[in-house]
This record gives sequence, structure tokens and C-alpha cells, in this order.
Amino acid sequence: MSGPTRQKAANALGPAAPEATTSSGDRSGLEMDREQMLQLANQVAELLVGRWENLRGERAWEGDFEKSLRDQFLEPPPEDGRPAGEVLHQAAHGIMPLAARIDHPRFFGFIPSSPTWPGVLADFLVAGHQVNQCTWLTSSGPSQLELVVIDWIRQWVGYPEGAGGLLTSGGSVAAITGLVAARQGAGRGGQPTVYMSDQSHSAQIRAARIVGVEAEHVRLIASDRRFRMDMDALARAVAADRAAGLNPIAVSANAGAGSTGSIDPLPEIADFCDAEGIWLHIDAAYGGFAVVTERGRELLRGMERADSIGLDAHKWLFQPYEAGCLMVKDVNTLENAFAVPHDMLQDTVWGTGHPNFSDRGPQLSRAVRALKIWVSVRTFGMGAFRRAISKGMELAAQAEDYVHASPMLEMLNPTSLGIVCFRINPAEGDLGEPTLDEINREVLAGIFWGNPAFISSTLLHGTFSLRLCILNHTTTWEDVRETLEAIERSGSAAVETRRANA
Repeated sequence: MSGPTRQKAANALGPAAPEATTSSGDRSGLEMDREQMLQLANQVAELLVGRWENLRGERAWEGDFEKSLRDQFLEPPPEDGRPAGEVLHQAAHGIMPLAARIDHPRFFGFIPSSPTWPGVLADFLVAGHQVNQCTWLTSSGPSQLELVVIDWIRQWVGYPEGAGGLLTSGGSVAAITGLVAARQGAGRGGQPTVYMSDQSHSAQIRAARIVGVEAEHVRLIASDRRFRMDMDALARAVAADRAAGLNPIAVSANAGAGSTGSIDPLPEIADFCDAEGIWLHIDAAYGGFAVVTERGRELLRGMERADSIGLDAHKWLFQPYEAGCLMVKDVNTLENAFAVPHDMLQDTVWGTGHPNFSDRGPQLSRAVRALKIWVSVRTFGMGAFRRAISKGMELAAQAEDYVHASPMLEMLNPTSLGIVCFRINPAEGDLGEPTLDEINREVLAGIFWGNPAFISSTLLHGTFSLRLCILNHTTTWEDVRETLEAIERSGSAAVETRRANA
């Protein structure tokens, strides 16, 4: 982090809080008095509000090399403590800013998001209450709140009464949890196989391996020119595996692929899985919450027919990490797969007849994840969330129009949800694929290091693509347009250099 950036962060923090003191007697030395606690809490609140106020003026990415950071931080833990304000000061402007600022309005890389402030404060409340939401006995209030939020999501995705699920750390654990239920329901009879598009997120492949599917039995099904799963290829793969004595247990379909935003043909895949008796899991971690909008419901039609759906509220529902979710059409499938009696937990009989969320997934110790969603929705109302999600899709459509009109840029796939895939490819000039690949990689690096915005890339059937993912509710058209203009300028300079050296 540069000197001015460090100084700005230091100024935003304000003076360090006084050193914590302890008295003799029964105190362990880990306590603070009321005044100290409030001063430190106010210090952090001032820091975070200042960060949010100044975020637009910062770069969307900041980082440093391992050796430099190791030299700064690699030291043994101190025997005697330092003033808490000093420690927080170091963390606030020496550690936390060295990261991708995924809530920056010009952070367009990977899958960004921007949390609501009430959601952040809800997580502060959760940390201070130290609830372990594993069983009804230990957390009846938070457990009931999770049931409420899960039922909201059930209605949004179009699931029937009796469906349910749980909140998870993210899409990765949601996928693992769903595939465990799928494997349990499939029974024995041959090596299990799982099917997914060649555009599926690596988390889906990893989940299949974790639940016991051999790597060679994870079938990556070819995608079409729009990067959607090819149904004929899927049918051929399942038929061949059945003939070989294998056991097809699940198909994982995309409801917003990470690279392109493409949506697999969900109704057709649902028909196929129904006919074949195969569990259908839908990876909607990125795109799923678009379903709360009219346009999103249209695009995601068929998602409601899945046996399980993974969604991430820390993406397009604007929540702080971690806020994933797994929904299942029959909540009993989770409890059949995960409920395990334990002598030490026998006192949870107090909650008999009530849901214990530890019986629905792999975690016993669980943080309270529903509060931030509940607080955010109650504070702003669903109308605000619908507008914010729709805005991301509208800005992506505007970006596509801009690319089509640009003599320097080329669209590589129609925009889907909030993702725009394109590249430098001037209308006049046959540069050849190797040169275009080289130019686009050079442009990416230039934006990465020398621009306030952050973009990322992907490979589309082997073609290098620049990629914008527009999700942030604070992003404006000016943010998108100026980023595209910077890409055009960088691309134009790179093209002219090649021509001059030809």
C-alpha cells in the first residue's frame, strides 16, 4: 500500500484508544471496563464509516508481495500486550486494506458484492452475543429466525410448502451438502457419477470429489455456443455410464455460470432428471437471487424443479461474508443424511419436535447467519433489493450496447444476468488469434495495476476474454463507461504498438 493511502487510512482511524488495564483479584486479564469497550467500538465504527465514505476515491485493488508482508508481520506472539487501540490501528490500515475491495463501485472482477450497513451491524451483534446456532436448545431465537429467512428464500425460488434448508458459509459448502443428500438418496449400486457443464464452477467439481465421487467419474458435459449444457451430450454420458454399471447420482446445472452468467436449459434438464431418476442440483450461488425480480424469474424458470439449490446471499443479496444457502425440495433428505445422535448432546431432547440445524448439514458449531439478511430486508424492504438487482442487469445490458458500438471491442457472448464477456479486437485489422490473446492479456494487466477499477478474465472455449461482473448496488453507468473507455484506450495503444513494430 502506498504512503498516501496508508496516511489516509491512518487519518480516518483517529487517535488510538487508551490501553486496557486490569486489576488484581479474580480478573483473568482478558476483561475491559465499559468505557474502554465503548471507546474501542466507537473507534472501529468511525473507521468503517470513514472507509465507506472514502471508498470511491480509492483503488478497487491493493496488494503487496509475500516477502514484504512476512518481514512486517512474522514475529512471535508477545508475552505482554499492547494498547488495543494501537493494535486495531495497525490492523485497520496495515492489513485490511491490502486486499481486493470487492465492495468498490468499480470492482468488476470475479463475483463482487457490496454489503448493506445494517447487515454489517447485524454481524457485529452476532459476534457480541456469541451464540452457537447448532441446536434449538442453544439458540431457539436465532434458529426460528433462520427458519423465517429460509422460508422467504423458499418462496422466492418457487419451492412448495415442506421445502427447507439451511444457511451455509457459501456455495461450496452448499454444493457439498446437496451432493451428500443426493448420494444418500441414490443408494448403492456401482460407482457414483456426477454430471455438470464444462462451464461449472470448480466448487462443484470439488464438492463431488469430497462426497466420494472419483475424479474420473465427474463428467464435464460440453457446452454449446452460448456456454449452456448440451442436452444431447448429457443424455449420451448418462446412458454410457449406466451401460458400464456406474451409478449416476446427480446433475449439477448452472443458474448463472461464473464465467459468463449463462443459464443452462433448466426446464429441459429437470425433465431429463425426472425421467432418469437423478437428483438435480442447481448452482445458483451467483445468479439465484435475481429470481426476486421479474426479469430474473423469467430467466431462471425451471429452477424451482430442482431437488436442491445453492445460493449466496453475500453476492447478489448484498450481505457480508459468510452467507450461503442450500435449499432442498424435501427437508427430510438433509436430516436423513446428516442427523447423528451424540451422547454429549442428549440434552437437546429439550428441543424435540423443533429443528436442530446441525442435523441438516456438516457443521455442529454454527454462526448466526440469518440475522444480517433479516435485518437488511426489514430495514430496506424487498422493493429496494429488487431495484438494486435489476440495476446490475440493466448496467450489464448498457455495457453490451457500448461494446457493440465500439470499433475497438468485440462481444464474445451475449450478456447474461450481470456478466459481460468481450475483448479487444479492432474492426479494421486482422491481427490473428495469438496477437489478440497477447494484447488482451496486456490490457488486463494494465487495468489491474494502473487503473482505479478492477476487472478479471476468463477462457471461453479456449478464447481469452475480458470480463465485467456488475453487481454492486453503488455502481453507476459512469463507473462502467469510464472503465470501458480505459480498456479501449489501453487496447488502442497496444494495437498501435504492434502495428508500428510490424
